[in-house]
Amino acid sequence: MQTPPDRHEYPAHWEADVVLRDGGTARIRPIAADDADRLVSFYEQVSAESKYYRFFAPYPRLSAKDVHRFTHHDFVDRVGLAATVGGEFIATVRYDRIAADGRPASAPADEAEVAFLVQDAHQGRGVASALLEHVAAVARERGIRRFAAEVLPANTKMIKVFTDAGYQQKRSFEDGVVRLEFDLEPTDRSLAVQRAREQRAEARSVARLLTPGSVAVVGAGRTPGGVGRSILENLRDAGFTGRLYAVNGALQEKELAGVPAHRSMRDIGEPVDLAVIAVPAGRVPEAVAECGEHGVQGLVVVSAGYAESGPEGRERQRELVRQARTYGMRLIGPNAFGVINTSPRTRLNASLAPQMPRTGRIGLFAQSGAIGIALLSRLHRRGGGVTGVTGVSTFVSSGNRADVSGNDVLQYWYDDPDTDVALMYLESIGNPRKFTRLARRTAAAKPLVVVQGARHGGAAPQGHAVRATRLPHATVSALLRQAGVIRVDTITELVDAGLLLARQPLPAGPRVAILGNSESLGLLTYDACLAQGLRPLPPRDLTTGASAEDFRAALAHALADDACDAVVVTAIPAVGERSAADAALAEALRSASAAAPAKPVLVVHVELGGLAEALSAAAGTAPAAGTAPDATTRTGTTPDGITSAAGPAPRSAAVLPEAESAEAQSRLIPAYPAAERAVRALAEAVKYGQWRQEAAEPGRVPEYEDIDEKGAAEQIGRLLVDGEGGTTAEAGQTEPGAAVPTTDPGPAEDARTLGPDETCALLARYGIDVRRALPAPTPEEAAAAARNLGYPVALKTTAPHLRHRADLGGVRLDLADEEQLRRAYAELTSLFGEPEELRPVVQAMAPRGVDTVVRAVIDPAAGAVLSFGLAGAASELLGDTAHRLIPVTDRDAASLVRSIRTAPLLFGWRGSAPADVAALEELLLRLSRLVDDHPEVVSVSLEPVVVAPRGLSVLGASVRLAPPPARDDLGPRTLPVY
Repeated sequence: MQTPPDRHEYPAHWEADVVLRDGGTARIRPIAADDADRLVSFYEQVSAESKYYRFFAPYPRLSAKDVHRFTHHDFVDRVGLAATVGGEFIATVRYDRIAADGRPASAPADEAEVAFLVQDAHQGRGVASALLEHVAAVARERGIRRFAAEVLPANTKMIKVFTDAGYQQKRSFEDGVVRLEFDLEPTDRSLAVQRAREQRAEARSVARLLTPGSVAVVGAGRTPGGVGRSILENLRDAGFTGRLYAVNGALQEKELAGVPAHRSMRDIGEPVDLAVIAVPAGRVPEAVAECGEHGVQGLVVVSAGYAESGPEGRERQRELVRQARTYGMRLIGPNAFGVINTSPRTRLNASLAPQMPRTGRIGLFAQSGAIGIALLSRLHRRGGGVTGVTGVSTFVSSGNRADVSGNDVLQYWYDDPDTDVALMYLESIGNPRKFTRLARRTAAAKPLVVVQGARHGGAAPQGHAVRATRLPHATVSALLRQAGVIRVDTITELVDAGLLLARQPLPAGPRVAILGNSESLGLLTYDACLAQGLRPLPPRDLTTGASAEDFRAALAHALADDACDAVVVTAIPAVGERSAADAALAEALRSASAAAPAKPVLVVHVELGGLAEALSAAAGTAPAAGTAPDATTRTGTTPDGITSAAGPAPRSAAVLPEAESAEAQSRLIPAYPAAERAVRALAEAVKYGQWRQEAAEPGRVPEYEDIDEKGAAEQIGRLLVDGEGGTTAEAGQTEPGAAVPTTDPGPAEDARTLGPDETCALLARYGIDVRRALPAPTPEEAAAAARNLGYPVALKTTAPHLRHRADLGGVRLDLADEEQLRRAYAELTSLFGEPEELRPVVQAMAPRGVDTVVRAVIDPAAGAVLSFGLAGAASELLGDTAHRLIPVTDRDAASLVRSIRTAPLLFGWRGSAPADVAALEELLLRLSRLVDDHPEVVSVSLEPVVVAPRGLSVLGASVRLAPPPARDDLGPRTLPVY
């Protein structure tokens, strides 16, 4: 948080919307002088018992003096925050800075007394916990390091708020009062508590949208075909299990399309959980107000005319979010396609999809309605040739994503028992730092497959207000993969991978057996495996005369082979009538795979519509106990033109028990119309399986005893306050902006680049030594510098156009004496210009080794990123740089060094001496610690770093500092504002 220049100025940056434990929202803001009436009204609604707990005595009403004291703050030593819903207070918290004797004080006193009061109707919603997070952040910003609270022993709820927060605390009991003291410095436990609460609250807020007990469609018209009327009919036809209402101010009827109809939300005599708003944008505010006053919990706004339409629409969208959150509601949209929940307990189709998807285990999220339609269609029709009765658990199309985003849906899917695989189409990521954190946690439990649209457009789609990233798409993809995300490039790949992961186990490794009745198709599959980095075994050709039993025996043999991790079966059609043979082959494959359930099996088929349908029918259409034997399948044509079975119509839980349905569907074998598609999906599953194995042992962030974190913090604070450090960065003579343009955070109003001495001093506090480089503006000063450093030396130019360009001749190495030095100096000045332009420096020679580049940067969207690559034009031209999110663990550092294509040069390529990789990994870990410990360090570039057979030498360094951001992902829980 940034400190306003005037201590009495209203701190607007403390305002925040938060999600409470029950999924509703509240606004937290500073209490100001004009809140007197709100405070009095709030206090009147608090029970006598709660007032007694707050003041330790009967306190029926606030005096005028109390009201003035509780509404007039200096926002430094005395601060009050309120949680509001509908503009009215539901809870308050305040702190007063105190001295050691408990009397009011000012800085440098760093302790404050804190007290809460929560309206009884809102107790148990997690309001006090949210307020504690925010008031603690405010206190830390104002230099307060410790809170003290006095609580009556009977006030167990308040004691629990403090003890459950995760801070280190001390408890004492005196004069009948419990005194709690706790440090405000975040701990691993307090951060874990905060994030667990965030997950439960945000998951609950999405659950209220996806599992409503009642739905009202606002804007449902008399005439079929309109948006509102279509959604109403889709809800009705899907068999929504709750109460359904139609709302339209022009209606005279009491019923519309067989659904109870009302002219206003106010006319509905029962609670409504979810409202779908399908009225023109100009009428949406009135509809939202009616919903809020009626107590509606959430909104789906399908109306268009918002940020996608221009600046006026963007402001209209912001006002829509403000209005919804004022009433404690969350919203999906605007410009949304809708939401679907196929659970037999809900049967919700509050979308424009005319047909309810099958019940299944795949969760879908799409920001685009058009892509949402394509995803639903492809899954319904086997994803363009991928077969198997695999359906959807939940579907969310967020439209402009003004409030509920992919992050919220991930929170819901994380512990949703009905979702095994998450598929997401994202056109923008509003909070990438949070997304990678949530993705890492989700991917550790279930696969997360993502395709990102607008990758190369350079800007987010209209309607999406997001923080810009300066990282190239390849870097963002690498960071997502580091978090366990399965990154694919197309919708087809998204569905292909999703269906494999939904119904087959993860492969234990990259070894792939290939068998089938076509030698050519087997060889194509073999080549595709090699191209994807898999390790295929020689294909086994069963010949075109192979029977179903031959396939079964071959598949069973392959699955029993310990040298095989997965099997790809290739099949071409037989001549003549195929239906019976296809059914027999499908049953044979299913039977063999069921006997070895630990290994995945995929089928590559060529125009085998019968086999695709048979594979589906083998597991999906067999009647379960108590079901009618005449279950039928339908056929359809995919968008790719591949004929496949559409599977049975959905059946209720009473007809097909969930456990039995899951067991049947788990035997499905995905079939693909091309070897490349099958192998690409398998390769993604292999990489994900490897990530899961590594994530089980994530490594650690080492502690180095020689790190001076406190001294570094003091130095950084002094530099930012005093403005020291200069504007150049020639510590080791690295010029400003040495970070590559794709990762440099760019100019900031308050950012400064440190000078050489301060750069070396700061890095040294973290055990990073930079070799001294002395300026040499004249030959005489160059000679004096060399005598100071000791021969042999290097003479280098530091002009921006010549730095790190040895190929241009701006560097002279191994100068053994003064004569060689003066001769080199004369050559450089004669070739490139005057010393004032060249800015030559002298530096002691470092041991020979491999030249590398290490950088760290704070990206405004992605967060702190550590990058590594070899130095030189070739690596830069090929983009051979690897990236990891900070903080980096020892495992991350090891994988970072080995993940570049030129890594063999570090490990003794062609007989050269291996470099000291252990020293390089330690350097990466130390730099990661520096940036992680001090968010003011926005950019560090170490170039070159020469890694010798023993040790390494940092020859150049630059550091940029800037005031830390007002809020980051480690701050208190808050909803984003777009």
